[in-house]
Amino acid sequence: MLHVNPKMLARLSELEADLLQRRTRAEARGWFGEIEGIEPTLTFLRAKRDEAQRRTQRPPVDLGIPKPRSHAAGSKE
Repeated sequence: MLHVNPKMLARLSELEADLLQRRTRAEARGWFGEIEGIEPTLTFLRAKRDEAQRRTQRPPVDLGIPKPRSHAAGSKE
């Protein structure tokens, strides 16, 4: 799944504003097909923005440094 870089949240807001303007224009001109295309795009964009905002609030997880496995007694190499 594609994760949005939290640094791009401002850009997502710009895209949303543009889509809202396009939807308003399409409604004024009666472009129903255009409206049907914009609606799912807006829904997807908002979901991605919300996910990115949630990810910024979660603390990073420290996985530690990997260590080599110790060889079990009696194993052949």
